Amino acid sequence: MTKATEPLAIDVVSDAVCPWCFVGKRRLEAALETLPDLPVNVRWRPFQLDATIPQGGIPREQYLSRKFGPDRAKNMYERLNAVGDEAGIPFAFEKIARSPNTIDAHRVIRWAGGAGRQTQAVEKLFNAYFIEGGDIGDHDLLARVAGECGLDAAEIRARLDTDVDVADVKAEIENAQRLGVTGVPFFILGGRYAVSGAQPAEQLAMAIAKAARAQMENASIENA
Repeated sequence: MTKATEPLAIDVVSDAVCPWCFVGKRRLEAALETLPDLPVNVRWRPFQLDATIPQGGIPREQYLSRKFGPDRAKNMYERLNAVGDEAGIPFAFEKIARSPNTIDAHRVIRWAGGAGRQTQAVEKLFNAYFIEGGDIGDHDLLARVAGECGLDAAEIRARLDTDVDVADVKAEIENAQRLGVTGVPFFILGGRYAVSGAQPAEQLAMAIAKAARAQMENASIENA
């Protein structure tokens, strides 16, 4: 495979408890549907919207009150429910009982990537949290999700009780922050172009196509 035919790398910096990241995933899927002949390699990169949440999480109402205040949270949910309807996401915020620390969820996403199941794991975690109201900081739930993605659930459950890859996940988050990522979703296209936020599918498709053209042009120059 030459550089001209390499898939376009799409790195999505995301957090598993970010509703806009779930919307961004749907919009990325819609964008790629308009580019059926473009080979891409979607990779999910970790981020934490709130790294101060302890292991084990905290009650959701306590978190919302501390972070936003009840009135702002209600308005935010109303807007997200409307956006979710457009994206085909039946958000069920009322089911969420705990706000988790997401380091362990990011570890599962990382391990799923080694098996080629990363996007599947991201989808299942979004569904588990935003639609089912599950605690995605809970090791049993995370192991079940991993098993549903084709990983060895028992092995993942045992690994979650260790600190394997915790440092690597945190290093990736710190690297994203050094690059200037302050909010998610954040899309890095071909390692060169950035799109911040859950942009409409049409705009995202235009940016992806532009990055793909630039990659092909650069490869042509290098091969000349």
